[in-house]
Amino acid sequence: MKNPALLVVDIQNGFVEESELPVPGGGELIEPINKLMPLFPVVVATQDWHPPDHGSFYTRHRGAKPYEMGELGGEPQVLWPVHCVAGTRGADFVEGLKVEYLQAVIRKGMDPEVDSYSTFYDNFHRNPSGLRGYLRERGVDAIFLAGLAFDYCVLYSARDALEFTSEIYVIEDACRAVSPDTAAAAREEMISKNINLLKIGDVVNLLTNSGISGAFPRE
Repeated sequence: MKNPALLVVDIQNGFVEESELPVPGGGELIEPINKLMPLFPVVVATQDWHPPDHGSFYTRHRGAKPYEMGELGGEPQVLWPVHCVAGTRGADFVEGLKVEYLQAVIRKGMDPEVDSYSTFYDNFHRNPSGLRGYLRERGVDAIFLAGLAFDYCVLYSARDALEFTSEIYVIEDACRAVSPDTAAAAREEMISKNINLLKIGDVVNLLTNSGISGAFPRE
């Protein structure tokens, strides 16, 4: 590992504030992620950036309720509350996130007919986000993930990242999950796919021992 990237996944108001799709404890991640970003030579953040009529929203399905299972594009789909609509406060980064450390921002979820959990592709692998090309151009050889939510966007991103490099690290205490049940299943899957699960302290030690220097001075 010579040039790792930190992917800061969906640290947005829509996943923190009660009015949209709050992930329990999501607001607790600002401080740890702010401390992690200066350690990495490459830092990229992602945003859900949905149209107001996105097909994953329960409001698009007659009689549906939030968090029910439905269908989108012929595939099973969790029907989410309306969240992270492009250009609204819900889509903005959470206040306090040190956006000055971000070197690129990747937006996803624009196609109303398919959901986009992964930071690399939509759920049908039909539309790439451009992240893979950016990381390749930057010479990235290892990927670390932090953010929301551990059991959806972080999980799907880690899966797709395996197409890019075998060195994938999910920073568990810099993530939060939608629910304990799906979090447990996500963790088991990551372990089965040899995705490394680390704590923040482990990350600091690993980067230090590898001689990695961040793009910004450490605080």
